[in-house]
Amino acid sequence: MGRRDENVGEDAAVELRRAVLRSFDAATYTATVQVVGSRSAFLDGVPVSRGLPAAELLPGRDCVLLLFEPTDPSDAMLLGVR
Repeated sequence: MGRRDENVGEDAAVELRRAVLRSFDAATYTATVQVVGSRSAFLDGVPVSRGLPAAELLPGRDCVLLLFEPTDPSDAMLLGVR
């Protein structure tokens, strides 16, 4: 049986979304991404996993976006690119 985090409610959910990397700031390790299916919604200042090399974070690459709180897109993290 897995460990339960006492700070997370029973109904807590996370969501993975496909996005396109639009820009990356190596100084702050944050990105601007566009969620697939949204023509005009860009998320700015999204934290990027430090496990991803900066050289891989090129504009136009598909990426995986983790939304810790699906109703709050500002609470996201870029996990990977392909």
